[in-house]
Amino acid sequence: MTIREGTEQWESEYLSPYAAFSRDSRGRDVEEEPCDIRPVYQRDRDRILHCKSFRRLKHKTQVFLTPRGDHYRTRLTHTLEVAQTARTVAKALRLNEDLTEAIALGHDLGHTPFGHAGERALNKLCTRGFAHYEQSVRVVERLEKQGKGLNLTWEVRDGIRNHRTSGSPATLEGQIVRFADKIAYINHDIDDAIRAGILEEEDIPLKYRNILGHSTRERLNTLIHDIVRSNMEWLREEKKTGLSCPSLQMSEEVGGAMQDLRMFMFKNLYTNPKAKGEETKAQELLEALFSHYMEHPKTMSEEFQDMLCKEHEEKEVVVCDYISGMTDQYAIYKFNEYFIPKAWSI
Repeated sequence: MTIREGTEQWESEYLSPYAAFSRDSRGRDVEEEPCDIRPVYQRDRDRILHCKSFRRLKHKTQVFLTPRGDHYRTRLTHTLEVAQTARTVAKALRLNEDLTEAIALGHDLGHTPFGHAGERALNKLCTRGFAHYEQSVRVVERLEKQGKGLNLTWEVRDGIRNHRTSGSPATLEGQIVRFADKIAYINHDIDDAIRAGILEEEDIPLKYRNILGHSTRERLNTLIHDIVRSNMEWLREEKKTGLSCPSLQMSEEVGGAMQDLRMFMFKNLYTNPKAKGEETKAQELLEALFSHYMEHPKTMSEEFQDMLCKEHEEKEVVVCDYISGMTDQYAIYKFNEYFIPKAWSI
Protein backbone atom coordinates (compact mmCIF):
# COMPACT_ATOMS: atom_id res chain seq x y z
CA MET A 1 0.00 0.00 0.00
CA THR A 2 1.35 3.43 -0.95
CA ILE A 3 1.28 6.43 1.40
CA ARG A 4 -1.50 7.92 -0.74
CA GLU A 5 -3.59 4.78 -0.47
CA GLY A 6 -3.08 4.78 3.29
CA THR A 7 -4.29 8.37 3.48
CA GLU A 8 -7.32 7.53 1.37
CA GLN A 9 -8.08 4.63 3.71
CA TRP A 10 -7.80 6.97 6.71
CA GLU A 11 -10.27 9.36 5.06
CA SER A 12 -12.83 6.58 4.64
CA GLU A 13 -12.50 5.59 8.30
CA TYR A 14 -12.38 9.03 9.93
CA LEU A 15 -14.10 11.67 7.79
CA SER A 16 -17.84 12.35 7.83
CA PRO A 17 -19.80 10.14 5.41
CA TYR A 18 -20.78 13.42 3.69
CA ALA A 19 -17.15 14.39 3.03
CA ALA A 20 -15.68 14.42 -0.48
CA PHE A 21 -13.34 11.42 -0.41
CA SER A 22 -10.19 11.73 -2.48
CA ARG A 23 -10.56 8.27 -4.01
CA ASP A 24 -14.09 9.15 -5.20
CA SER A 25 -13.15 12.30 -7.10
CA ARG A 26 -14.73 12.76 -10.52
CA GLY A 27 -11.17 13.22 -11.71
CA ARG A 28 -9.30 15.49 -14.08
CA ASP A 29 -9.97 16.43 -17.69
CA VAL A 30 -6.66 14.80 -18.60
CA GLU A 31 -6.03 11.54 -16.79
CA GLU A 32 -2.73 11.34 -14.88
CA GLU A 33 -0.74 8.73 -13.05
CA PRO A 34 -1.63 9.01 -9.32
CA CYS A 35 1.00 10.34 -6.94
CA ASP A 36 2.34 7.73 -4.55
CA ILE A 37 2.31 10.18 -1.63
CA ARG A 38 -0.43 12.77 -2.16
CA PRO A 39 -4.17 12.23 -2.71
CA VAL A 40 -5.67 14.21 -5.58
CA TYR A 41 -6.93 17.23 -3.63
CA GLN A 42 -3.63 17.68 -1.80
CA ARG A 43 -1.92 17.58 -5.17
CA ASP A 44 -4.31 20.25 -6.48
CA ARG A 45 -3.61 22.47 -3.46
CA ASP A 46 0.12 22.23 -4.12
CA ARG A 47 -0.31 23.10 -7.80
CA ILE A 48 -2.28 26.23 -6.92
CA LEU A 49 0.21 27.27 -4.26
CA HIS A 50 3.11 27.07 -6.73
CA CYS A 51 1.45 28.74 -9.73
CA LYS A 52 2.29 32.25 -10.94
CA SER A 53 -1.26 33.55 -10.61
CA PHE A 54 -1.20 32.79 -6.90
CA ARG A 55 2.03 34.72 -6.37
CA ARG A 56 0.66 37.76 -8.18
CA LEU A 57 -2.19 38.06 -5.67
CA LYS A 58 0.22 39.74 -3.24
CA HIS A 59 0.15 42.87 -5.42
CA LYS A 60 -3.58 42.97 -6.17
CA THR A 61 -6.06 45.18 -4.33
CA GLN A 62 -8.45 43.78 -1.75
CA VAL A 63 -10.40 46.95 -0.80
CA PHE A 64 -7.92 49.83 -0.50
CA LEU A 65 -6.10 50.76 -3.72
CA THR A 66 -2.32 51.11 -3.18
CA PRO A 67 -2.70 51.84 0.56
CA ARG A 68 0.11 53.57 2.41
CA GLY A 69 0.83 51.04 5.10
CA ASP A 70 2.22 47.55 5.46
CA HIS A 71 -0.70 45.99 7.30
CA TYR A 72 -3.62 46.43 4.92
CA ARG A 73 -4.93 43.27 3.30
CA THR A 74 -4.12 42.36 -0.28
CA ARG A 75 -5.85 39.77 -2.40
CA LEU A 76 -3.22 37.26 -1.22
CA THR A 77 -3.66 37.85 2.51
CA HIS A 78 -7.44 37.68 1.99
CA THR A 79 -6.99 34.31 0.29
CA LEU A 80 -4.86 33.01 3.17
CA GLU A 81 -7.43 34.14 5.74
CA VAL A 82 -10.21 32.43 3.79
CA ALA A 83 -8.14 29.24 3.66
CA GLN A 84 -7.46 29.29 7.39
CA THR A 85 -11.10 29.88 8.33
CA ALA A 86 -12.27 27.22 5.88
CA ARG A 87 -9.78 24.66 7.14
CA THR A 88 -10.83 25.26 10.74
CA VAL A 89 -14.48 24.55 9.88
CA ALA A 90 -13.65 21.55 7.68
CA LYS A 91 -11.50 19.96 10.36
CA ALA A 92 -14.14 20.47 13.05
CA LEU A 93 -16.84 18.91 10.86
CA ARG A 94 -14.56 16.07 9.72
CA LEU A 95 -14.72 17.10 6.08
CA ASN A 96 -11.87 17.02 3.56
CA GLU A 97 -9.34 19.69 4.54
CA ASP A 98 -7.24 19.27 1.40
CA LEU A 99 -10.17 19.89 -0.91
CA THR A 100 -11.34 22.82 1.22
CA GLU A 101 -7.90 24.43 1.19
CA ALA A 102 -7.41 23.90 -2.54
CA ILE A 103 -10.71 25.65 -3.32
CA ALA A 104 -9.90 28.49 -0.91
CA LEU A 105 -6.41 29.07 -2.32
CA GLY A 106 -7.74 29.09 -5.90
CA HIS A 107 -10.98 31.02 -5.49
CA ASP A 108 -9.59 34.46 -6.45
CA LEU A 109 -6.86 33.53 -8.94
CA GLY A 110 -8.76 35.29 -11.74
CA HIS A 111 -9.28 38.56 -9.91
CA THR A 112 -8.36 41.73 -11.74
CA PRO A 113 -6.00 44.48 -10.62
CA PHE A 114 -7.75 47.14 -8.50
CA GLY A 115 -10.23 44.68 -6.97
CA HIS A 116 -13.90 44.77 -7.90
CA ALA A 117 -13.43 48.14 -9.63
CA GLY A 118 -11.26 46.35 -12.17
CA GLU A 119 -13.77 43.53 -12.47
CA ARG A 120 -16.58 46.01 -13.21
CA ALA A 121 -14.45 47.75 -15.82
CA LEU A 122 -13.69 44.53 -17.74
CA ASN A 123 -17.27 43.33 -17.42
CA LYS A 124 -18.43 46.54 -19.09
CA LEU A 125 -15.79 46.40 -21.83
CA CYS A 126 -16.07 42.73 -22.84
CA THR A 127 -19.24 41.88 -24.76
CA ARG A 128 -19.15 38.38 -23.27
CA GLY A 129 -18.93 39.84 -19.79
CA PHE A 130 -16.29 39.23 -17.14
CA ALA A 131 -16.63 37.64 -13.70
CA HIS A 132 -13.65 36.88 -11.48
CA TYR A 133 -14.98 33.48 -10.39
CA GLU A 134 -15.29 32.30 -14.00
CA GLN A 135 -11.88 33.80 -14.77
CA SER A 136 -10.39 31.90 -11.83
CA VAL A 137 -11.56 28.67 -13.46
CA ARG A 138 -10.15 29.82 -16.81
CA VAL A 139 -6.81 30.48 -15.13
CA VAL A 140 -6.52 26.93 -13.81
CA GLU A 141 -7.98 25.28 -16.92
CA ARG A 142 -6.41 27.35 -19.68
CA LEU A 143 -3.96 30.11 -18.77
CA GLU A 144 -1.48 28.67 -16.29
CA LYS A 145 1.64 26.79 -17.44
CA GLN A 146 1.77 28.49 -20.86
CA GLY A 147 -1.71 27.43 -21.83
CA LYS A 148 -1.64 23.91 -20.44
CA GLY A 149 -3.55 24.76 -17.27
CA LEU A 150 -3.17 23.02 -13.92
CA ASN A 151 -5.45 20.08 -14.76
CA LEU A 152 -7.24 20.24 -11.41
CA THR A 153 -9.95 17.87 -10.27
CA TRP A 154 -13.59 18.58 -11.03
CA GLU A 155 -14.44 19.20 -7.35
CA VAL A 156 -11.82 21.94 -6.94
CA ARG A 157 -12.92 23.72 -10.11
CA ASP A 158 -16.57 23.46 -9.06
CA GLY A 159 -15.78 25.02 -5.68
CA ILE A 160 -13.82 27.87 -7.27
CA ARG A 161 -16.62 28.64 -9.75
CA ASN A 162 -19.33 28.59 -7.09
CA HIS A 163 -17.72 30.48 -4.21
CA ARG A 164 -19.79 33.60 -4.97
CA THR A 165 -22.88 34.45 -2.91
CA SER A 166 -25.28 33.08 -5.55
CA GLY A 167 -23.15 29.98 -6.19
CA SER A 168 -24.20 26.43 -5.40
CA PRO A 169 -21.13 24.26 -4.74
CA ALA A 170 -21.56 20.54 -5.28
CA THR A 171 -19.52 19.61 -2.20
CA LEU A 172 -19.76 20.62 1.45
CA GLU A 173 -16.12 21.64 1.22
CA GLY A 174 -17.05 24.13 -1.49
CA GLN A 175 -19.91 25.38 0.65
CA ILE A 176 -17.49 25.97 3.51
CA VAL A 177 -15.30 28.17 1.31
CA ARG A 178 -18.37 30.10 0.17
CA PHE A 179 -19.11 30.97 3.82
CA ALA A 180 -15.45 31.47 4.76
CA ASP A 181 -14.96 34.02 1.97
CA LYS A 182 -17.69 36.25 3.42
CA ILE A 183 -16.58 35.74 7.00
CA ALA A 184 -13.03 36.69 6.08
CA TYR A 185 -13.70 39.78 4.00
CA ILE A 186 -16.39 41.25 6.26
CA ASN A 187 -14.11 41.06 9.28
CA HIS A 188 -10.76 41.97 7.78
CA ASP A 189 -12.33 44.83 5.84
CA ILE A 190 -13.71 46.21 9.11
CA ASP A 191 -10.23 45.87 10.62
CA ASP A 192 -8.65 47.71 7.66
CA ALA A 193 -11.34 50.40 7.71
CA ILE A 194 -10.68 51.06 11.41
CA ARG A 195 -6.93 51.19 10.68
CA ALA A 196 -7.60 53.72 7.92
CA GLY A 197 -9.77 55.90 10.14
CA ILE A 198 -12.85 55.40 7.98
CA LEU A 199 -14.77 53.48 10.62
CA GLU A 200 -14.63 53.09 14.37
CA GLU A 201 -15.77 50.01 16.22
CA GLU A 202 -18.61 52.03 17.73
CA ASP A 203 -19.91 52.85 14.22
CA ILE A 204 -21.04 49.25 13.81
CA PRO A 205 -24.67 49.07 14.98
CA LEU A 206 -24.90 47.78 18.51
CA LYS A 207 -27.49 45.15 17.59
CA TYR A 208 -24.92 43.44 15.33
CA ARG A 209 -22.12 43.72 17.88
CA ASN A 210 -24.29 42.28 20.62
CA ILE A 211 -24.87 39.16 18.51
CA LEU A 212 -21.52 38.79 16.74
CA GLY A 213 -19.05 40.41 19.10
CA HIS A 214 -17.38 43.72 19.87
CA SER A 215 -14.08 43.11 18.04
CA THR A 216 -12.79 41.36 14.93
CA ARG A 217 -11.51 38.52 17.10
CA GLU A 218 -14.87 38.04 18.83
CA ARG A 219 -16.81 38.17 15.56
CA LEU A 220 -14.61 35.59 13.89
CA ASN A 221 -14.95 33.33 16.92
CA THR A 222 -18.75 33.68 16.92
CA LEU A 223 -19.20 33.05 13.20
CA ILE A 224 -16.89 30.04 13.01
CA HIS A 225 -18.40 28.43 16.11
CA ASP A 226 -21.90 29.02 14.75
CA ILE A 227 -21.19 27.19 11.48
CA VAL A 228 -19.64 24.27 13.34
CA ARG A 229 -22.39 23.97 15.93
CA SER A 230 -25.18 24.42 13.40
CA ASN A 231 -23.95 21.50 11.28
CA MET A 232 -22.10 19.13 13.57
CA GLU A 233 -25.01 16.88 14.51
CA TRP A 234 -26.35 15.94 11.09
CA LEU A 235 -22.93 15.83 9.46
CA ARG A 236 -21.89 13.08 11.85
CA GLU A 237 -24.98 10.98 11.32
CA GLU A 238 -24.79 7.93 9.12
CA LYS A 239 -25.30 8.94 5.49
CA LYS A 240 -28.71 7.91 4.25
CA THR A 241 -28.76 6.06 0.96
CA GLY A 242 -29.97 8.06 -2.02
CA LEU A 243 -29.80 11.46 -0.34
CA SER A 244 -27.89 14.25 -2.08
CA CYS A 245 -25.28 16.37 -0.34
CA PRO A 246 -26.97 18.48 2.38
CA SER A 247 -26.60 22.23 2.63
CA LEU A 248 -24.35 23.92 5.15
CA GLN A 249 -26.32 26.22 7.45
CA MET A 250 -25.84 29.00 9.96
CA SER A 251 -28.24 29.76 12.78
CA GLU A 252 -30.94 32.25 11.93
CA GLU A 253 -29.72 34.79 14.49
CA VAL A 254 -26.01 34.73 13.66
CA GLY A 255 -26.45 34.22 9.92
CA GLY A 256 -28.93 37.07 9.75
CA ALA A 257 -26.64 39.38 11.72
CA MET A 258 -23.76 38.56 9.38
CA GLN A 259 -25.87 39.40 6.32
CA ASP A 260 -26.98 42.67 7.92
CA LEU A 261 -23.38 43.53 8.79
CA ARG A 262 -22.40 42.81 5.19
CA MET A 263 -25.05 45.27 3.99
CA PHE A 264 -23.74 47.82 6.50
CA MET A 265 -20.26 47.40 5.00
CA PHE A 266 -21.53 47.95 1.46
CA LYS A 267 -23.18 51.17 2.54
CA ASN A 268 -20.43 52.53 4.77
CA LEU A 269 -17.17 51.19 3.31
CA TYR A 270 -17.45 49.59 -0.10
CA THR A 271 -19.06 52.73 -1.52
CA ASN A 272 -17.30 55.20 0.81
CA PRO A 273 -15.50 57.99 -1.13
CA LYS A 274 -12.51 57.84 1.22
CA ALA A 275 -11.90 54.17 0.48
CA LYS A 276 -13.06 54.23 -3.13
CA GLY A 277 -12.00 57.70 -4.27
CA GLU A 278 -9.42 56.33 -6.72
CA GLU A 279 -11.67 53.69 -8.31
CA THR A 280 -12.79 55.91 -11.19
CA LYS A 281 -9.15 56.49 -12.12
CA ALA A 282 -8.45 52.75 -11.91
CA GLN A 283 -11.39 51.94 -14.17
CA GLU A 284 -10.34 54.59 -16.71
CA LEU A 285 -6.81 53.17 -16.64
CA LEU A 286 -8.07 49.68 -17.46
CA GLU A 287 -10.36 51.05 -20.17
CA ALA A 288 -7.35 52.71 -21.77
CA LEU A 289 -5.31 49.50 -21.60
CA PHE A 290 -8.18 47.49 -23.05
CA SER A 291 -8.50 49.86 -26.03
CA HIS A 292 -4.75 49.82 -26.56
CA TYR A 293 -4.45 46.03 -26.63
CA MET A 294 -7.51 45.67 -28.85
CA GLU A 295 -5.80 47.97 -31.37
CA HIS A 296 -2.25 46.73 -30.78
CA PRO A 297 -2.45 43.06 -29.74
CA LYS A 298 1.22 42.51 -30.61
CA THR A 299 2.18 44.56 -27.57
CA MET A 300 0.88 41.75 -25.34
CA SER A 301 3.30 39.04 -24.23
CA GLU A 302 4.09 36.25 -26.66
CA GLU A 303 1.90 33.56 -25.11
CA PHE A 304 -1.18 35.77 -25.47
CA GLN A 305 -0.26 36.65 -29.05
CA ASP A 306 -0.08 32.90 -29.71
CA MET A 307 -3.58 32.48 -28.30
CA LEU A 308 -4.77 34.91 -30.96
CA CYS A 309 -2.71 33.87 -33.95
CA LYS A 310 -2.17 30.15 -33.48
CA GLU A 311 -5.15 29.12 -31.39
CA HIS A 312 -7.64 31.65 -32.79
CA GLU A 313 -9.08 32.69 -29.44
CA GLU A 314 -11.45 35.67 -29.47
CA LYS A 315 -9.44 38.89 -29.19
CA GLU A 316 -11.45 40.63 -26.46
CA VAL A 317 -11.31 37.49 -24.32
CA VAL A 318 -7.53 37.26 -24.67
CA VAL A 319 -7.16 40.96 -23.89
CA CYS A 320 -9.22 40.43 -20.73
CA ASP A 321 -7.03 37.42 -19.88
CA TYR A 322 -3.92 39.57 -20.20
CA ILE A 323 -5.21 42.56 -18.25
CA SER A 324 -6.87 40.56 -15.48
CA GLY A 325 -3.60 38.77 -14.82
CA MET A 326 -1.78 42.04 -14.14
CA THR A 327 -0.93 43.28 -10.67
CA ASP A 328 -1.92 46.82 -9.73
CA GLN A 329 1.65 48.03 -10.17
CA TYR A 330 2.13 46.38 -13.55
CA ALA A 331 -1.11 47.85 -14.90
CA ILE A 332 0.04 51.32 -13.79
CA TYR A 333 3.47 50.70 -15.32
CA LYS A 334 1.99 49.70 -18.69
CA PHE A 335 -0.38 52.68 -18.65
CA ASN A 336 2.57 55.01 -18.05
CA GLU A 337 4.50 53.32 -20.84
CA TYR A 338 1.73 53.79 -23.40
CA PHE A 339 0.09 57.06 -22.37
CA ILE A 340 2.43 59.23 -20.28
CA PRO A 341 4.96 61.33 -22.21
CA LYS A 342 8.60 60.75 -21.39
CA ALA A 343 11.31 63.38 -21.24
CA TRP A 344 13.21 63.64 -24.53
CA SER A 345 16.87 62.69 -24.48
CA ILE A 346 19.60 62.02 -27.02
